[in-house]
Amino acid sequence: MKVLMLGWEYPPFFTGGLGIHSRGLTEGLVKQGIDVTFIMPSGKGEIEPGTGVKIISAGRKKIIQIPSKLRPYTPSTAFSSASHIQGTGGKSEVYGWDILKDVVDYAEMAATVARDETFDIIHCHDWMTFLAGIKIKKESGKPLVITVHSTEFDRSGMNNMNSTITHIEWLGMYEADRVITVSNYMKARLMEFYKVPDWKMDVIYNAVDEEYVPNEFAKPGKLVLFLGRLVLQKGPDYFLQAARKVLEKEKDVTFVIVGKGDMLPQLISMAINLGISDHVFFAGYQDDIKKYYQAADLYVMPSVSEPFGITALEAMSSGTPVLLSKQSGVSEAVRHRITADFWDVDDMASKIIGVLKYAPVKRLMIRNGLHEVKGFRWEEIAKITIGVYSKVIGSSR
Repeated sequence: MKVLMLGWEYPPFFTGGLGIHSRGLTEGLVKQGIDVTFIMPSGKGEIEPGTGVKIISAGRKKIIQIPSKLRPYTPSTAFSSASHIQGTGGKSEVYGWDILKDVVDYAEMAATVARDETFDIIHCHDWMTFLAGIKIKKESGKPLVITVHSTEFDRSGMNNMNSTITHIEWLGMYEADRVITVSNYMKARLMEFYKVPDWKMDVIYNAVDEEYVPNEFAKPGKLVLFLGRLVLQKGPDYFLQAARKVLEKEKDVTFVIVGKGDMLPQLISMAINLGISDHVFFAGYQDDIKKYYQAADLYVMPSVSEPFGITALEAMSSGTPVLLSKQSGVSEAVRHRITADFWDVDDMASKIIGVLKYAPVKRLMIRNGLHEVKGFRWEEIAKITIGVYSKVIGSSR
């Protein structure tokens, strides 16, 4: 089976979970003997060698990485924002100033590239690639599968949504032969906001291919971690509100925020105004996120709307207990976690204190989490995805 994969991100050109998924899934497919050609917008530079995936730059109309010996994938920088990947003119190499124009241009360039490729099925990731996928489907007659990782409703927090983007999202789901999404939480939102029928969708969770390394990170006191883009969707302001309530009862706690984003100035001011700035450390963008997971006594993901949340799996695989927003897909996928509504900072603070104070609870969460996360591997996710491909290809003949 030959798959034409369309994606906007592929490490090292990525800003979050979308890029992590793209590489994890494609390499998982290659391990199963699937021939994958991945078309990305540009990629100024070179993809890391050894992925076993044929990657083509649509912008340069050339192969930027030839299939070679497969190498295990190690995720990193999943929390970073596009602002750390800059061209000389200040334009992001992942997302430019005029993303809508770039999406239209990509559709034309990807279709041109696809005419010289042989494939059995098209697989698109998120709205930026949907127009390209639709065009290639109409030209080639091959079936189209799309994966919805997030929507404009989630990214905007239901405020100031871009109607052009929501239309492209709807059009992609309408034209697709099959829609994959990353959680039942996300599936329900697609049914509600885009009227995608239940029969047309498959839920396939994300994964992580990380092994636990014992924590040797020396630190004073207790450490609670937030790791993600500093944007409304991720809920860093609720993290700080919960932190203040924790510190009213537990003084020997440091709250570490790793990541970049538009909310950084607001969050710094918020920490000062809440009177907790001495207990909050803004680490900024970090290449090595593993050490932060390992140093943490608890990882908190207070997302306002999180279709999945790969960082939770990364934390669990590092031997770190997790407190997850009930408004996240990963909270339905794993059992050995604590949950709270993102807005209920009293409940969140109470549960943070519970993990920090009661060592048996922490040890139990670590042991069970490490065991559970072994079931979330990209190779297994690839096998499920191949089943979807086979079903779609069979029904299109």
